[in-house]
Amino acid sequence: MVAKAAAKRLSAFSAVWLLIVLSVAAATTMALASGRSQREPITPLEAVPDLDPAKVALGKQLFNDPILSGKGKLACSSCHDLNAGGTVNLKRTVGYDGKMHRFNAPSIFNVANNYRLGWRGNFTSLAAQNDAVLLDPNLMASQWGPLVAKLQASNVYGAEFQQIYNRDVERNDVLDALVTFERSLTTPNSRFDQYLRGESDVISSQEKKGYELFKSYGCVSCHQGSNVGGNLFEKFGIFGDFGPNPSSDNDGDLGRWTITHDDKDKGVFRVPSLRNVEMTSPYFHDGRVASLPEAVAIMSRTQLGQVLSQDDVDAIVAFLKTLTGEYNGRLLDAPSPSGPQ
Repeated sequence: MVAKAAAKRLSAFSAVWLLIVLSVAAATTMALASGRSQREPITPLEAVPDLDPAKVALGKQLFNDPILSGKGKLACSSCHDLNAGGTVNLKRTVGYDGKMHRFNAPSIFNVANNYRLGWRGNFTSLAAQNDAVLLDPNLMASQWGPLVAKLQASNVYGAEFQQIYNRDVERNDVLDALVTFERSLTTPNSRFDQYLRGESDVISSQEKKGYELFKSYGCVSCHQGSNVGGNLFEKFGIFGDFGPNPSSDNDGDLGRWTITHDDKDKGVFRVPSLRNVEMTSPYFHDGRVASLPEAVAIMSRTQLGQVLSQDDVDAIVAFLKTLTGEYNGRLLDAPSPSGPQ
C-alpha cells in the first residue's frame, strides 16, 4: 500500500513537472519569437481586422461590378485582379479615352497598411483615393449623381444598401463599402512572418542569407515595417539617373512633381510594399522591368550604389519570395510561367 501511494505521488509529481517544463519551453519560444519581432526592422503582418461581414460582401460585389464605371465596361478588379497578385501583370493599363495610364497598377493587397497611397503618395486615405479613381475620366469615368442613381435603381443594390446602412444609396456609403472590403485584403502568415514569430526552420539558409543581405546593403532603410515599404518617399535613381522610359512620353516619370511642381520632387515616388512581390511583375512605376532578379540588380545600382554578384541577387530574390502570404487562408497562387503580357 505504501509503495503504491509513493508511486502515485511520484507519477503526479512527474506529470506536474512535465507540465512545468512544457510551459517554460512554450514561454521561451514565445519570448524568442517576440524578441526577434521586436529586434527586426520588418514586423509580422497581422490577420484581417474585425470588419462588418455584410459591408465586406457588399464592397466585394461593387469592386467586381462594372456598374461603378461611367461607361459600364470596367470594374475595380479590371486593374486589381485578386487572382493575379492584386494587379494585372501589365506594364500599364489603357483607360477609357485610349490613353495609357501614367503608372503601373500597384497591388491592392495590404493596401490599408500603406501610410501613403498611389505611386505619388498623393492620398492618405482609402476613401479619398477611391473617390478620385471613380471620378477620373481615364480610370472609372463616373460622376456621383448618375452613379448613385444607377445603384439606387438596381434591384440588388438598392435593397442591400437599405439593409446595411438603413437608407437609400449615398456617396459616403459606397465609399465605406469599398474601403471596408479593401481593408479585408490582407495577406498574413507568409513564411517570413512565421520566421519572425519564431519558426526558424521555415525559411532556408539561402533565404536567411538574402534577408541579411537585404539589411546589410541597406534595402531595409526604405522597405521596412509590416508592409515592407509603403510608408515613405524616395527618389528613383539616387546613384545615377535611371531616367524616363525613352520610348514613352509619360509624364508619370516625373513622380510627385506632377502634383507639387517642386523641382526636388522630380522622380520621387512612394516606396512600394514588397509583400507578395514575386506575384506583381512587371516592376517599377511604369512596369518597365519584367524580371524580379533584374529589378533587384537595378535597385541595388540606382538606389544603393552597389553592384551585386549573381549569388547575392539570387539570395535576395529567394528572401523576397518568402514574403508571399495567404489570402482567405490560402497561399497566393504562383505567377503564370508565361510572365506578364
